[in-house]
Amino acid sequence: MKIHEYQAKKLLGDYGAPVPSGIVAETAEAARQAAEKMLPCVIKAQVHSGGRGKAGGVKLAKTADEAETIARQMLGMQLVTKQTGPAGKTVHKVLITEAVAVKKEYYLSVTGDMNRAGLVIVASSAGGTEIEETAKTAPEAIVQIPVSAVMGLKAYEVMDTADRIGLPQVLRAQFQTLLDALVRLYLEKDCSLVEINPLVETQDGKLLCLDAKVNFDDNALYRHPELQALRDAAEEDEKEYRASQFDLNYVSLDGSIGCLVNGAGLAMATMDIIQKFGGSPANFLDVGGSATAERVEAAFEILLSDAHVRSIFVNIFGGIMKCDVIAEGIVAAARFCGSPVCRLSLRMIWRTAQKRPCRPRKEEAPHEYFSRSEYAPSRAGYYRPSGKIPHRTDAGLWNEHRRRRNSRQGRTDNF
Repeated sequence: MKIHEYQAKKLLGDYGAPVPSGIVAETAEAARQAAEKMLPCVIKAQVHSGGRGKAGGVKLAKTADEAETIARQMLGMQLVTKQTGPAGKTVHKVLITEAVAVKKEYYLSVTGDMNRAGLVIVASSAGGTEIEETAKTAPEAIVQIPVSAVMGLKAYEVMDTADRIGLPQVLRAQFQTLLDALVRLYLEKDCSLVEINPLVETQDGKLLCLDAKVNFDDNALYRHPELQALRDAAEEDEKEYRASQFDLNYVSLDGSIGCLVNGAGLAMATMDIIQKFGGSPANFLDVGGSATAERVEAAFEILLSDAHVRSIFVNIFGGIMKCDVIAEGIVAAARFCGSPVCRLSLRMIWRTAQKRPCRPRKEEAPHEYFSRSEYAPSRAGYYRPSGKIPHRTDAGLWNEHRRRRNSRQGRTDNF
């Protein structure tokens, strides 16, 4: 789940991170009143997207009249960035924040490290709007410091990060407080990303989080009901938001073949097969293994609400998911929609787990002790089967043989 910049700054401030003051406005008049308290100020469009500065979503205002004019232009506009796509996103709110005299810009974030099953601090001395380009052209400027999710942040990790981005000594005490706040926020709120870009050094020698981005792990939101209030449905894809209300894993794509599958792995394989044979999937949709007929019906309604969908492919493997539940959902969706609006292709396999009678184990014949001639010596000094007799994996038999061998050799390290 994503939240707005002003919400992220509020969370960071609650954890002790230094953030500039700001006021959210939904009208031009409210923006003017807020600007009068902190001139000069910066007007920032509030959408779930990066790259707002380059797209005209961040502007400086020196007077209240100028702030009102800028806010009126921003509110209701379609802000198009690299992350929004050509359709852009509608600006419903603006953040009026104090203007800051910047001396140096840094980049700082905390995210998950799947390879180490922990966290990783990502930092750079080249923060700001060009950080993505810096990562492509000069990846050596991006440093990564692993952090244990169990042990937490250590002082030497903070110092290592500060050294590698060239942070002045006078700012390191502030940097330790800031980085500790970011890691605690990440762990306590089950975040997937906590990002400060830019983190600035001001002219008066202070660190300040000039912009902030915080994303949360959707699978852990049930543990944080207070975060649900931060969700802005207007900023999310309508179909994806509706799917989340029914606990459906749905991602909207640009194709024309709707997919309804159970299991993420099978869903990905289904999309690959469609692509291989010249089709284009319109979505990723995993109904899970415990779906009900109502959830299946909701899934079909979401698929049919996409104007680009020309056909629907249902691929169900009934290991846990019951095919009759899927069928009931399809019938209910067909009744709801009336006449068919697209082609429907079904592939449902119901595999039942039949208990087979266990074949009784044959009585083992008494094992005779193997003679030395029946075994060949190995490098380790033990004797392994030479092929004259069937090799057995019975640990008890093998250990008994070693006991007898040791006894013949007068050794006492028996098993």
